[in-house]
Amino acid sequence: RFIYGKRLGTVEPVFGHINTMIGIKRFSLRGKTKVNAQWQLMTMVHNMLKIHRYGWQ
Repeated sequence: RFIYGKRLGTVEPVFGHINTMIGIKRFSLRGKTKVNAQWQLMTMVHNMLKIHRYGWQ
């Protein structure tokens, strides 16, 4: 339960943000390399939005 509690605080908000705010609920491509590239793009957008929201320091 302790490990799950740590995961809930770090990983789950990223999935929730990508699902609700960015609006992506599933991958639109097939194949491991294409899905991996699409996932990297989604996480890059997530990180850029965080930088934009909190400001560049």
